[in-house]
Amino acid sequence: MQIAQRLSGMRESFIREMTRLAIAHNAINLSQGFPDFDPPREVIDAAHRALDASMNQYSITWGLPALRQAIAAKMKRRYNLDFDPDQHITVTCGVTEAMRAALMALVNPGDEVIIVEPFHEGYLPAVVFAGGTPRFVPLEPPDYALDPGRLRKVFNSRTRAVLVNTPHNPTGRVFTREELDGVAQLCREFDAVAVTDEIYEHIIYDDRPHIPLATLPGMAARTVTIGGLGKTFAATGWRLGYACALQPLSGALRTVHDFTTICAPSPLQAAAAAALELPDQYYRQLRRDYTARREKIMRILDEAGFTAQPPEGAYYVMADFSAWNFDGDDFAFARWLPANLGVAAVPGSCFYGTPGMGKNTVRFAFAKKMATLEAAGERLKRR
Repeated sequence: MQIAQRLSGMRESFIREMTRLAIAHNAINLSQGFPDFDPPREVIDAAHRALDASMNQYSITWGLPALRQAIAAKMKRRYNLDFDPDQHITVTCGVTEAMRAALMALVNPGDEVIIVEPFHEGYLPAVVFAGGTPRFVPLEPPDYALDPGRLRKVFNSRTRAVLVNTPHNPTGRVFTREELDGVAQLCREFDAVAVTDEIYEHIIYDDRPHIPLATLPGMAARTVTIGGLGKTFAATGWRLGYACALQPLSGALRTVHDFTTICAPSPLQAAAAAALELPDQYYRQLRRDYTARREKIMRILDEAGFTAQPPEGAYYVMADFSAWNFDGDDFAFARWLPANLGVAAVPGSCFYGTPGMGKNTVRFAFAKKMATLEAAGERLKRR
């Protein structure tokens, strides 16, 4: 029996495979990007209240009004972006669904979609499932800057969209206004749409600003801004994301969403609305906590013989293991780590579409309790 040709060359997620290996070997899971601590108590209490209030049935397809209003208010307050919660905001089952719905709404067979690599492993399947042709633009280590010349070379008359992720997973890069201006200029010139993944907008270090691409001149009408609640509020299993876009992009995206998941979980949407009401002090403490975790993971990796640059945002580090003199590629190394040292990471090359890139690296996620990171450091020292 044949399977769909679109699945040729694809397989299940490497990230989730590493989590399964971590479980099998009782390893510390620094592979999949989820915290090992709970959401704020206020947010959990809000979920309980929603369940007790019988919010257990379908909600409006594009999201509870209270949550859409809270998202619109946040986008206006933080970025001066105007979105009508009744027309322009769609609550989705995570950023993954928002990305897929956006591309399904935009892309026709033969259209090209530019992906900045390395990239979250869900991006390439999203392009392929939408019938698009991926084109890759690499960020070169160690600084992972977005080269405007390289970007221009892949834009052409068939370019329909470009995927932009900042703060960036897996490198931790936070793109500058100059870099984003370059993307915006090419989108305007080639009549392309930017689909942005901004889920780590609140996890940024050293007072760097987060700059939504939609805030740049001429980009409000040609950007789908995607965000999520899971990373900011340590609730990745709640699967709550959102997409903000003007018409006609919003209407097309909503149609795909409606016939894909119908709606995100109703009681958790109510809790997410409460989460967005938390005071600014929460976000300041979030940055302080993640700054401490970043400092801890960088010390651990340095002491264990990895080479890595401190991330500017998000909670990942791409670490070069060349100094280990390991006899094998990054996939072999990533599978060896949990079996032999009890720590799980993700092979670096699974974040690339260009063969050969990332083969000396693994990605570590440090959204963990300090005690968890300390234990991982002790295990890595045993090499």
